[in-house]
Amino acid sequence: MPRNLSIIWLHAVWSTKDRKRILGKSFRFKLFEHIKEYSIEKGIQLDIINGVEDHIHCLFRLKPSQNPAEIIKLIKGESSFWINKNIILDDKFEWQVGYGIFSVSERDIIPVRKYIYNQEEHHKEISYEDELKKITKKLRD
Repeated sequence: MPRNLSIIWLHAVWSTKDRKRILGKSFRFKLFEHIKEYSIEKGIQLDIINGVEDHIHCLFRLKPSQNPAEIIKLIKGESSFWINKNIILDDKFEWQVGYGIFSVSERDIIPVRKYIYNQEEHHKEISYEDELKKITKKLRD
């Protein structure tokens, strides 16, 4: 048996600063590809990433030597730098301070993947703010 075994799945979500709807579709997919490549480079086990104009969702598996705050800090910081260096926007790009992160049980991996994959469809029916209220209400119940 390995010395350090970790099977901790996390679902993270964060938004653009002031929830500006600036992550256009073609730009968004370039960003997701960049984040995937960066995650591989940094040893972050990113399973899926997707989002809409004002926020993104990630599902990743935590290694024993990693902590969630550091992973999110790395991804947010480097992706902001990459956007400002490579994408022309009217203003400097920034992510909102903070994030949401939720543990995911093994039995919920597939539903969470589907949920993240279907973000565009999902947000035709529910806003980001209502989504967060729904998630936090489930956690309190």
